[in-house]
Amino acid sequence: MLVFGTEMHVVTFIFVVLEMVMLICQLLLYFLRPRDGHRKWYLVLLVLLIIYNITGGLFPDPKLDIPLNLQYIIAYGSGFVMASYFPLYFYKAFDLKLLRFHALYGVPLFLLLPYLVFFVFTLLLTGDLHLSIRYGMIAPFFYSIVLLWAILRAIRTAYRRNRNHNYYLEEIMVYCAVAPWASMTIISYFEFGQLTEVLFTNLGFIAITTMFIFQAVRRGRLESLRLSEADLIIVDFLVVDKNCKRLNLSIRECEVVKLVCERLKNREIAEKLFISERTVEKHIENMFAKTGAASRLELIEQMNRR
Repeated sequence: MLVFGTEMHVVTFIFVVLEMVMLICQLLLYFLRPRDGHRKWYLVLLVLLIIYNITGGLFPDPKLDIPLNLQYIIAYGSGFVMASYFPLYFYKAFDLKLLRFHALYGVPLFLLLPYLVFFVFTLLLTGDLHLSIRYGMIAPFFYSIVLLWAILRAIRTAYRRNRNHNYYLEEIMVYCAVAPWASMTIISYFEFGQLTEVLFTNLGFIAITTMFIFQAVRRGRLESLRLSEADLIIVDFLVVDKNCKRLNLSIRECEVVKLVCERLKNREIAEKLFISERTVEKHIENMFAKTGAASRLELIEQMNRR
C-alpha cells in the first residue's frame, strides 16, 4: 500500500513520521544539554535513518523528474552511509575501542569504496543496476560478517567486567540492533522489496533507541547520585579564586562558578546576579569548555583542585 501517489510504502511513511517526532523531541533535549555526547551521536544516527527511509521509500520512481540512475545512486548511497555509520556510532557513543580500526579504516575501504566504484561510477557508465548489485555487494557482504563479529566481540569485551542483570539486557539489545543490519547486503542483493528492508532496518533502530533510553536513565541516576555526593565536598574558596585566575575566567564567570560551588541552581544564580537563566547556562557551558568538565560536579571538583 503506497501513500500520496508515491512509491513509499505506508509502513515506511509511518516510521518516517514517528522518527521525525522523535527527532524533534531529542533536539529539544539536546539543546537543554548540549554537552551530552551520547545524544549527539544518536541524533546523527536518527537523521541518517530518516534520510534513508525517505530516499528508499521515494526512489526509484519514473514519475519524478530525476534520472533513474541518479535516484538509484541516492537511494543506495543513503543505505551505505547509514550502514557505515554504525561502527562509528558504537565506537564513539559506547566507547568501544576495539572498533576504532573499522570505524576509521575498514568502513571506507570495504563499504564506501565499493559503493563509489559500483553504485556511482559503474552505474553511471553502464546504466546496469543489476551489474552494480551483483558485483558491488560482494565485498560489503563478507565485510558485514566481519563487522558483526567485531562489534559483538567489542561489546563482550567492554561488558566483561559488568556481568550483572542490567548489562546482560543491554548486551542483548545491542545484538538485536546490529543483527538486522548485517543482513542488509543479502536483502539488497536479492531485492526483497521496500517493506522487508524497512522492517529490518527500523526494527534494529528500535532496539538501539531502547538501549539509548536505558543508558540515559542509568546515566541520570548516576549523575543524581554523584550530585548528592557533591554536598560532601568542602569547597575552599581561596582555591576557587586561584583557579579562576589560572583558567582566565571572566569576573562574571567567577561569580557564577562560586555560586555553583555553593550548590545553587541556575534559577537561584540568575536571581542572585540579576541576569537571565540562559545567561547563567551560557557561562556554565563556557566554563565546562575551559575546565574540561562535563557536569556541575566535575566543575566543582576542578575549581576546588589545589
